[in-house]
Amino acid sequence: MFTYLKDFLPTRRGLSESGHSRWRKRFFLFTINTLLILIWHYGQSYWVSSVMTAAQPLIYPQSQKVNQIDDYHGTKVSDPYRWLENPDTPETKAWIEAQNQLTFSYLSEIPARDRIQERLTTLWNFEKYGTPFREGENYFYFKNDGLQNQSVLYTLKALDAPPRVLLDPNTLSEDGTIALSGLAVSNDGKLLAYGLSVSGSDWQEWKVREVETGVDLPDRIEWVKFSGASWTHDNSGFFYSRYDEPKEGSKLEEVNYYQKLFYHRLGTPQSEDILIYQRPDKKDWGFSGGVTEDGRYLIVSVWLGTDSRNLVFYKDLSAPDTPVVELINTFEAEYSFVDNEGTRFWFRTNLDAPRGRVIAIDITQPDRTNWQEIISQRAETLEGISVLNNQFVTTYLKDAYDQVKIFDLEGHFVRDVELPGIGSVSGFGGKRYDTETFYSFTSFTTPTTIYRYNMKTGESTLFRQPQVDFNPDDYETRQVFYQSKDGTKVPMFIVHKKGLVLDGNNPTYLYGYGGFNVSLTPSFSVSLLVWMEMGGVYAVPNLRGGGEYGEDWHQAGIKLKKQNVFDDFIAAAEWLIENRYTSSKKLAIGGGSNGGLLVGACMTQRPDLFAAALPAVGVMDMLRFHQFTIGWAWIAEYGSPDDPEEFKALYAYSPLHNLKPGTAYPATLITTADHDDRVVPAHSFKFAAALQATQAGPAPILIRIETKAGHGAGKPTTKMIEEAADRWAFLVRVLEME
Repeated sequence: MFTYLKDFLPTRRGLSESGHSRWRKRFFLFTINTLLILIWHYGQSYWVSSVMTAAQPLIYPQSQKVNQIDDYHGTKVSDPYRWLENPDTPETKAWIEAQNQLTFSYLSEIPARDRIQERLTTLWNFEKYGTPFREGENYFYFKNDGLQNQSVLYTLKALDAPPRVLLDPNTLSEDGTIALSGLAVSNDGKLLAYGLSVSGSDWQEWKVREVETGVDLPDRIEWVKFSGASWTHDNSGFFYSRYDEPKEGSKLEEVNYYQKLFYHRLGTPQSEDILIYQRPDKKDWGFSGGVTEDGRYLIVSVWLGTDSRNLVFYKDLSAPDTPVVELINTFEAEYSFVDNEGTRFWFRTNLDAPRGRVIAIDITQPDRTNWQEIISQRAETLEGISVLNNQFVTTYLKDAYDQVKIFDLEGHFVRDVELPGIGSVSGFGGKRYDTETFYSFTSFTTPTTIYRYNMKTGESTLFRQPQVDFNPDDYETRQVFYQSKDGTKVPMFIVHKKGLVLDGNNPTYLYGYGGFNVSLTPSFSVSLLVWMEMGGVYAVPNLRGGGEYGEDWHQAGIKLKKQNVFDDFIAAAEWLIENRYTSSKKLAIGGGSNGGLLVGACMTQRPDLFAAALPAVGVMDMLRFHQFTIGWAWIAEYGSPDDPEEFKALYAYSPLHNLKPGTAYPATLITTADHDDRVVPAHSFKFAAALQATQAGPAPILIRIETKAGHGAGKPTTKMIEEAADRWAFLVRVLEME
């Protein structure tokens, strides 16, 4: 749930279409009417429904209840599905198998599903390029030929030279479930440090490859999580952060504390890595180390969970055994290091500026009275900044879309970068004196397109433009502003095919996140394009809790104010209905991770408002989220159930604890993954079991459990396509789409 620590990606399909999974699917297709299959596994019986007709109710796998009662500040809370928190017991494995059999038999009976998957596959099959970057004498970029499970890293000496494959993750596993999770190229461009993730886990193993030969060195770094790598300028090694090795068999559930910052020297075993910094007295502190462009300093950003506030320490690398100096030692604001000019450090910060500004701190005169403001706060939100051509290149958010502005090093405005339209940009990387850079632009109807930018002339030239089999002129994007429950004005993007009739009968997919300072900006998606081709409307409100309007907007949707986020989302649904885009019987809601919590909370608070709900890898148990892996880090966002007042707020909206027997809930397709060690699958398991037990209406309650997958990052293309096909097929059926 981070950006080191933030994410909101959905999950994908859990059963392959080969082997006995395909045989089982055909078997279920054969048993169309009333056949019930009794699974007897390790002494536990599970009844699985046959494929039912739309009029027949589903018979769900039995979910055993246990007598587990917890006392929270005098409030007794039942947790009857606690046993599902352990994914490796025979009982849980049998439950997973039975649930997947029910779900995939249901989905396989939807006639439109195969056609949807075919269309997704056709549209997905186009070349996708990443933004190029340069280190030493080499350029690097990612490319996916179309349907490759993982993008391939290429290198080349000049932009017009033939590229050479440097690292192809597709060769590391047959099913594409080993993914590249991080990389760092040495300052001379000759060595590549890269991290690998298996089956979507946050755990990474780092290796080192020679750029010229493509040969891996013997170096291996294990138990890395929430960390990149940063090379010293002599190219002899790199800094990274890791945790202690977890207990055998518990690496996907065990709580992660006591991260440590190390230096690895090439050619030595990890056991000899040099410990740079640790805090045994601060188990929840994390450390991110980066070497300055001039190679003189190691900048250590100290993070505390997902709190945007951080500390900043530094270490002088010009002499051995120099101490780590605490430059900013109070968690009062966010400080993001930009660059330095000798002892003068530039930071982007929200100190006394919730929408962001740029300051300079001379480390020889670190007293706050000597700090200088370089770029003052603007009406827009400062999202990112880099230094190129001896100028600041800044990215701002205006009403949830990007603007790029250039300033000189004294903070004087130089010019705007002219963008192709309203959308999102990324890139603008490089060295301080570079006169060229690259950036990407995307919108809801513009596939990610790469531009080369001349820092001296301000000219953008097209570098790579994908060819997708659709006409963007057939679609329109509109931004509206609506009022939430307390009168707050909230923006929302609405995208659909042109000529839409506002008759209240359009199937609509309302997607949200609303948390962790994450901003939802326009971006292209083949999956959403297929949804709109089918006549669907796509709507994205920019809820409080996000970062669209700076830290004040974020703070308005956390802890005791989290209900504001749900109110914003519910108000968006009501606006769409009132303005006749859709109706309750045609409205589906979706979101992943923190967005899965959003969906779970809203469907339990207003089950009458939605026809379908698609919570993906969601945080559903707000009383135990902090008991697993990195969940403790979200206390900064959600609050803690150990605090009496925060417990009341959490208990009031926790999706798992607000299901009411006798209620007709929307048709629900819950998605999770068995290797998700960010939001452990127990959240979705317990929510599915409880929801199936309380459902009083005819709408199906299904859970789709991906295998060999995690929270979303690094998922292979095949799984993404299958998951999207299942999602839209489910909505075609439950929304009664033609």
